[in-house]
Amino acid sequence: MKLSPFLIVVTAVNLAIFLFTLTHLRPVAGEDVAPVLRGRALQIVDERGQVRASISVLPAQAQPNGEASPETVLLRLITEQGRPSVKISATEEAAGVMVAGPSSTKNTYAILQAKRTASSLTLKDEDGGQTLVEPTR
Repeated sequence: MKLSPFLIVVTAVNLAIFLFTLTHLRPVAGEDVAPVLRGRALQIVDERGQVRASISVLPAQAQPNGEASPETVLLRLITEQGRPSVKISATEEAAGVMVAGPSSTKNTYAILQAKRTASSLTLKDEDGGQTLVEPTR
């Protein structure tokens, strides 16, 4: 039985590729973890693909009232229905935490804020009650 020269060449090439692959395989080790995860944003999604948490850096931009909003780092924790229930933000001028009530509410929240040289705590409930707490001077 005579072998075709083409089959011999293809077999030799396949064998060379196989040997090359074997010699360059590295064992997977748990120690090969990157020390830092870098990116411009991070999103955590649920099994349906909906974003449930995000960390992002928002660029400075002009607001409709003419003021400029500074660059902001923002962490959002989002409910199943898509409502951001927890927000933590930081800029050069201010930092704050907002905690909102359940998705069925519109005006239930707490805001803790430090802006420039002042700080405040605002509490509001669905019944219209509101409390503003500021340091006494």
